[in-house]
Amino acid sequence: MSQPVRPAVPSAVPLPAVGLRVPTHEDAHHWHRVFDDPEVMHFLGGTSAEPSAYEELTARQRRHHAELGFCLWTVTGEGGGGSGGEVLGFAGAQPWPRDWGPVGEMEIGWRLGRAHWGRGYATAAALAGLDAVRGAGVRHVVAMVDSHNARSLAVTERLGMERSEEFTTPGGRLAYCFRLDL
Repeated sequence: MSQPVRPAVPSAVPLPAVGLRVPTHEDAHHWHRVFDDPEVMHFLGGTSAEPSAYEELTARQRRHHAELGFCLWTVTGEGGGGSGGEVLGFAGAQPWPRDWGPVGEMEIGWRLGRAHWGRGYATAAALAGLDAVRGAGVRHVVAMVDSHNARSLAVTERLGMERSEEFTTPGGRLAYCFRLDL
């Protein structure tokens, strides 16, 4: 997945081109940099993880890609599908990693740096990731979204996802589980 992708979306709003690549070890540092922002992490505990957590996360995503054919890819700006381009964040899919919520499901997700919000990058990257997940034979996916995260709720709507369940997170927050048949 090294070429910029401009996926079709069922709306009249044009989406930007994004690149998706399997995260490199170096991307752990990029992810830490773009996510080291209280606004970005507001619905995820409020503080950024240590760089070592992103090193483990990118390594796990490389394993997912090798074993499953998909992962949480590094999202880059237009023309940045290869090694070039600005790292915007990540998007893609992985097995649900927690012991609460939709255990056993394939979760799609996205997280972008604050400077990249409101431009269509999350929707474009999620759609491109869904194409790859569908191509790997996955029949349906879920997305877990904090009930107050209006931006991510809007992405699930643009993807055509349907709200199916509610969960209380271990931190006591209400989260909605959305489903999409592929």
